Amino acid sequence: MKRLHACIWGAAAVIAAGAMAAETPKHGGELKFAVSAEPPNYDCHANSSFAFIHPVRPHYNTLLKFDAEHYPRIKGDLAQSWTVSKDQLTYTFKLHKGVKFHDGSDFSSADVKASYDRIAHPPKGVVSLRRGAYADIASIETPDPLTVVIKLKAPNSAMLSLFASPWDCIYSAVKLKQDPKWPEKNVMGTGPFVFVEHAAGSHWVGKRFEQYFEKGKPYLNGYRAIFIRNTAARENALQAGEVLAEFRGHSPADRDRLVKALGDKVNVYEQPWCCALVVTFNTQKKPFDDARVRRALSLAVDRWGGAQALSKIALVRWVGGVLRPGYELSPSEKELVKYPGFGKDIKKSREEAKRLLKEAGVSNLKFKFTNRNVAMPYTPVGVFLIDQWRQIGVTAEHEQLETKLYQAALRGGNFEAGLDFNCDFMDEPNLQLQKYLSADRSTINYGRYNDRTLDELFEKQERAASKAERIKYLRAFEKRALDESYTFPTIWWHRIIVNWKWVKGWHMSPSHYLNQDLSEVWLDQ
Repeated sequence: MKRLHACIWGAAAVIAAGAMAAETPKHGGELKFAVSAEPPNYDCHANSSFAFIHPVRPHYNTLLKFDAEHYPRIKGDLAQSWTVSKDQLTYTFKLHKGVKFHDGSDFSSADVKASYDRIAHPPKGVVSLRRGAYADIASIETPDPLTVVIKLKAPNSAMLSLFASPWDCIYSAVKLKQDPKWPEKNVMGTGPFVFVEHAAGSHWVGKRFEQYFEKGKPYLNGYRAIFIRNTAARENALQAGEVLAEFRGHSPADRDRLVKALGDKVNVYEQPWCCALVVTFNTQKKPFDDARVRRALSLAVDRWGGAQALSKIALVRWVGGVLRPGYELSPSEKELVKYPGFGKDIKKSREEAKRLLKEAGVSNLKFKFTNRNVAMPYTPVGVFLIDQWRQIGVTAEHEQLETKLYQAALRGGNFEAGLDFNCDFMDEPNLQLQKYLSADRSTINYGRYNDRTLDELFEKQERAASKAERIKYLRAFEKRALDESYTFPTIWWHRIIVNWKWVKGWHMSPSHYLNQDLSEVWLDQ
């Protein structure tokens, strides 16, 4: 089986704190943390934002999960153990005994089957954003209440990590049978915390699940996610101790402000992030059905100069293609600069961009650019892009929408061009490339195009017999994707976390989607 590689960052930097010695967790207390956006609904399988993961994830378990303290190691969650057949086609999971849902009903293998059937083959009206990633599942069998056997159509190097996805919440088979859309408006899992309330515009509250199957956990009595959209207000709340944590990320300026104000009262963690903002065009709307127009708008962007400037004010820093820069399967800088929009001679690139627009008959192009109203990093990157396009004679109107409306606009095709995100819980082409696959096989392709060349190259890299062969197909995929520019990456992110030292048991990772079930977090107050 091919070795899976997660985000490579070296050791996460811990500023204002030494290495944490082993400590005995304390029980009690309510953790208050800030979240800068709210979930549009309550369904794990239909969501893709931290705005969902941070308040909602503590109510659920998954089959496997990443070991928070030893990332990217995988360990069991609802699965106590597992085996993989020699041909890599059969995965057998043994489940924990005595697991209860929050309503007191018993958890069993039937719930795992119902949940993965819903993810891989969603019923009509149900949204499953990751169904394409599970297309290799041929069947799911439940020989007894504590055993699940998942068989694949073909070997998939990413499969074990996919079963540890934080988005694969396990739901009650009974509830799903009653209503496949039940999770959209209801919260009920087997996780460490029971849902208490969601006060829109204010907060989300969870309390300790007294029947949680992991003895002694969770340590917290509960948690309170406080929704604070305004960046200054959020940083003020953290500085004042009104919230003790923010688990997504801060700008360099906000980090410096908090460290100056709080000194050794806080821990600061930093590392590269498995996340990039991407520009997506609605190819069903003219002139974005023309590859020349899309490519011109990519050519206009000075990523190298922009990364240097934006890294001083925003949580973006790295120039890369469709895969995270520094990842072992990503192109070298020498290869990257050959792609449209990644060359270092920006004057030459912009002249080519103007030529393409003129050839396409839209030299004075004007359009509405749909963005999210999450200030960091959507606003500065959006402003940056609009300025870059202005320099080739293009006018873009900046439209920033609240998360629910923003996602509805992109998913519903009610936009011309938009700033989207391509973030995941680990480096793995089978995940990152989903954004670029044809719309009829990828639910996170908002460009509304079908490109069979990309689909075929994806299949070839997924089935490649060697690393060298996989890289060959990845380079071909990337070249095709960036030449067509249906969707193109801007600048990759850099994660900075500032939390009060009282918050223990939380571990930094290269993804803001991981380590958020809060089962091991405790307060040293």
